[in-house]
Amino acid sequence: MTLRFLPNLLCILRMLLVYPVAHGILLGHYAGVLAIFALAAFTDGLDGFLAKRFAWSSELGKHLDPLADKLLLVTVFVCLSLAKLAPWWLTATVLLRDVLIVAGAIAYRVLLGPIQGQPTPQSKLNTFCQIMFCLAVVAEAAYQWPGQETITVLGALVFLTTAVSGLDYVLVYSRRAVLAARAQPSG
Repeated sequence: MTLRFLPNLLCILRMLLVYPVAHGILLGHYAGVLAIFALAAFTDGLDGFLAKRFAWSSELGKHLDPLADKLLLVTVFVCLSLAKLAPWWLTATVLLRDVLIVAGAIAYRVLLGPIQGQPTPQSKLNTFCQIMFCLAVVAEAAYQWPGQETITVLGALVFLTTAVSGLDYVLVYSRRAVLAARAQPSG
């Protein structure tokens, strides 16, 4: 095995960390959750850096990375809401955006063919805001820091970036779908 597979291994590690993070939140072990979730968030940045810096990207990695991100963040949002640490309306917003994107991708694939998707800057910002919000919520539960005001601001940023990135995906892929449908021979 070469180092070329390191980004994929980091994605797999992130997926494996989902259970201890979720279990820890539900048991109220917030200090431990903070450390594990911070490690998982670090692997997200590191795998992307390694893939780009050393050209270690792969087809598998293009699927593993967003899957690992969604699995981790959706699970954490749901668990934080179950633990009454995050509002359900914010979790529902995050879930709705992801469901819309996945449903749109499936429809595009079935009706028009392969998707050449890249994460948008808005989506990357949204993921960053979601990670920061989750870290802040868990840190507040563990150490009463950074404070409710910071969490409220981060929650507002999550809501805003979730709405903007979701709308951006809908508009971009709707436009692509119209162009692809026009390009297909009528029969």
